[in-house]
Amino acid sequence: MPTERARLNRTELFSTPDAPLAETDPELSEIFDNFALDQVLEDTDLSVRLRLMVQLAALIAADSTDQYRTMLEAALATDVTPGEVKEVLYQTVPYVGMGRASKFLTITNDALVQRDISLPLPAQSTTTVEDRFERGLVAQKEIIGAETIDRLYDTAPGDELHFQRYLSANCFGDFITRGLLDIATRELIVFAALVSLGGVDPQTQSHAGANLRVGNTRATMLGVLTCLLPFIGYPRTLNGLRALNAVAPANS
Repeated sequence: MPTERARLNRTELFSTPDAPLAETDPELSEIFDNFALDQVLEDTDLSVRLRLMVQLAALIAADSTDQYRTMLEAALATDVTPGEVKEVLYQTVPYVGMGRASKFLTITNDALVQRDISLPLPAQSTTTVEDRFERGLVAQKEIIGAETIDRLYDTAPGDELHFQRYLSANCFGDFITRGLLDIATRELIVFAALVSLGGVDPQTQSHAGANLRVGNTRATMLGVLTCLLPFIGYPRTLNGLRALNAVAPANS
């Protein structure tokens, strides 16, 4: 049987004490719920709102449409607003690509329409075509570090320099500067997405450092990794932990 805490947490998130797999796969359902909705939650003090947002980002990166639908319903039923859900999704786009993100956009839009929420939602862009590069570069230097960004521009071969400009104008200028979510929350979303993608260890480590620069702590990032583990598995979670330890070792 699921523990009492697991049943309470499932009821809080999904309005039912019984998991969809409880009838067909009761053993796996019990193991998962007791881990994800009880044990794991004892070891993270992230707010429910933040936990759900990073889990949504992780499920997008992991290309898990079924679990995304489930957690999207939980997010919208708690205190994550439709606008915040959209911003989580938008913030993953430069990291997972539109090829992956588009299906999650459809799922999200369908869920919002079913709730009689009018689309499009209020615009959140804060940059224009004219200033996206300059403002993105400023944000990029604040988040990643001015010396690092200057070095990347100075050392980029001429035929690769456009990628650096894209990062400044698009990845940062078009996305990280958007409204509704603050920079610290956006960087946690990016960290969650990168960890869940897997195979992007340099970028994961870079954004673990970026999280520290924007005010997130090692404890907060550990909380993110902890609540993602049941959804993305041990290898990607432990790789994320290694990236975090590289920039913020335990007891540092």
